Amino acid sequence: MHNPKRHIGFIGLGVMGKPMALNLIKAGYSLVVYDIVQELVQELTKAGAQKADHPAQIGSQSDVIITMLPDSPQVEEVISGKQGILEGAKQGSVIIDMSSIAPMVAIKLSKIAAEKGIKMLDAPVSGGEPKAIDGTLSIMVGGEESVFNAVKDLLLCMGASVMLVGDIGSGNITKLANQIMVAIHLAAMSEAMVFAEKAGVDSEKVFEAIKGGLAGSTVLNAKMPLVLDRNFKPGGPIRMHTKDLINVRDTALEIDAPIPLTTQIMEFMKALKADGKAEDDHGGLIQYHEKLAGVQVKRK
Repeated sequence: MHNPKRHIGFIGLGVMGKPMALNLIKAGYSLVVYDIVQELVQELTKAGAQKADHPAQIGSQSDVIITMLPDSPQVEEVISGKQGILEGAKQGSVIIDMSSIAPMVAIKLSKIAAEKGIKMLDAPVSGGEPKAIDGTLSIMVGGEESVFNAVKDLLLCMGASVMLVGDIGSGNITKLANQIMVAIHLAAMSEAMVFAEKAGVDSEKVFEAIKGGLAGSTVLNAKMPLVLDRNFKPGGPIRMHTKDLINVRDTALEIDAPIPLTTQIMEFMKALKADGKAEDDHGGLIQYHEKLAGVQVKRK
C-alpha cells in the first residue's frame, strides 16, 4: 500500500504533468508543486496541493520529487541549475524525471545527484494526454531496482504499466525506441493511404480491410479515424515528436547506431513544422505525403 505520509514534489504542470499530479492527489498523496505558469499552479492548489516558489524549495520539502518538463535543457536547469532541486533536496530523497530527454543527460544528472546522496530514476511515459488523464500511461523506468521498488506505488497512480528496463538512461532509450516505431508506423500509414487515395480507392475502406491483418497496429487504429475526420488536434504534437527524433539522432551519433528511416521521417516532420503545422497531432504527418501527391485522405 502507498504511504500517504510521504511528501511528493511535482515540477512541470503542462499537458501531461497536470493530470499526472492530479492523479497523485486523488490517490491521497500530499503534493507541493511548481511551474512557471501560475494559472496551472493555482489549479493544483485548488485541488489540494501546496505551492513552492522555486525548485530548491520543492527539494527541501519533499522525499520524492517528480519532474515532467519539455526537454533536456529544462530538466538540467530545474535539477542542477540555480535554485534547482539539488540546492534544497535532502540526502536520501529520490528524483524521478518523467520527461522525455536525451539518455546521456539523465546519466549525467544522476551522477551529480549521487554526489549529494540523492537517487535518480528516468521514467518517461507513453500514451499522451488521454492516458495521463485516466492514469493509464506506460512508464519505462531506468535506475536502481531498490529505488524503483520504493516508488513503484507512486508510479502506479499515474500508469497502468510500470516497468524497470535497466540502469539510469535506459528509460529514455526505451522511450526513444517507442518514438522511432510510432514515427515509422505513422509514415507507413501515410504512404499507404495516400497511395490508395491517389489510385482512386476509398482510403476508409482500405483501412477497414487491412486493420485486422498483419499490417494492423495500435497506431493505425488510433490515428486513421482522426485522419479521416481531418482532426489533427494534438494528442502528441508534431513539435514534440520532432524533439524526440532529434534526441534519437543525437543518441544514435553517440552510440554509432544506424537510423536511416528515423532520419528521413524527422525531415518530413521538420518540413511540416516549417509549413505551420508544428502543433498538429503527429498523425498529421500524412499531410506531408498528401502535399506531394495532391490528394487528401478523408471520409467520402
